[in-house]
Amino acid sequence: MTQDVNIIFQIAGIGIIVAMLHTVLKQMGKEEYGHWVTLIGFIVVLFIVITKLNDLFHKIKGVFLFQS
Repeated sequence: MTQDVNIIFQIAGIGIIVAMLHTVLKQMGKEEYGHWVTLIGFIVVLFIVITKLNDLFHKIKGVFLFQS
């Protein structure tokens, strides 16, 4: 249970950091870099979500096929 909560906080933390970096870069006139930071943050979060979905599907497969 705590693992699930930690993942939510980790994703929220990444989102906050990316938003702050994007805002700072936009204020400095480096909006292109801000877009890159946002894209990289999105890819990192997407990788985390895909990894957790993969774990979920393996657990579901184990339940229905009676594997451990």
